[in-house]
Amino acid sequence: MPIKEFKPVTNGLRNSSGFTYEEITTSKPEKSLVVRLKKSGGRSYGKITVRHRGGGARKKYRLIDFKRKKDGVPAKVSSIEYDPNRTCRIALLTYNDGEKKYILAPNGLEVGQTVQSGENIPFTPGNCLKIKDIPVGTQVHNVEIRPGQGGKLIRSAGLGGVISAKDGDHCHLIMPSKEVRRIRIECRATIGAVGNSEHGKVKIGKAGKRRHMGWRPSVRGTAQAPVDHPMGGGEGRRAGGRHPCSPTGKLAKGGATRKRNKTTNVEIIRRRK
Repeated sequence: MPIKEFKPVTNGLRNSSGFTYEEITTSKPEKSLVVRLKKSGGRSYGKITVRHRGGGARKKYRLIDFKRKKDGVPAKVSSIEYDPNRTCRIALLTYNDGEKKYILAPNGLEVGQTVQSGENIPFTPGNCLKIKDIPVGTQVHNVEIRPGQGGKLIRSAGLGGVISAKDGDHCHLIMPSKEVRRIRIECRATIGAVGNSEHGKVKIGKAGKRRHMGWRPSVRGTAQAPVDHPMGGGEGRRAGGRHPCSPTGKLAKGGATRKRNKTTNVEIIRRRK
């Protein structure tokens, strides 16, 4: 999808870019698949638990079908739509029995095409199969971790994993980060890579656009007063005098950033680092 550059008529537009939205075919979502999304402002029970969050444009959540369990029923792509809650585009499917569902729009999916899920179906973008039925070397996305759980892996814009090998009841999946994971072959995956691959090339350009996205300003700890931050104060531009930390004193570097998950950690064959 092309990215448009703005004329530098203002300082904010000088360093910003945006999408042309050529692939989007409608501006109104399907009402039956939209629910109200309540904002928290980064607060839990009135206390800030996630800093620098709040405000932003109002959003409504689109119900996405990550499980793709409607086997044997072809569906026609009715529209490609914008989703404010994720980086990729979504596609509205209309099944032959009249039911409508949203899926993540992969690269190459267009309005009017037919997609389906189940066994003995073509390996075309948007079709969903069990990994045991997908040949080695195929690019996939929206991959399940446990059978029937729904897609959990590889769902961001432009990403795609590759099935590199099959060994008994498991396969080796090369993630976009080059991490290699073992996935059960009974899990489902969708053929192709996620669309909107140029998402990472867009430049925000100005602070106001960041506020529209729900992000509030972030002030360096060393620029604050000692009463507000452990790294604040001092004469001139001091380095802080201690290891980087949060306003509550929690260390910012060197600590664990991921909770130990024994059920999924054991499936990692090669780390991304």
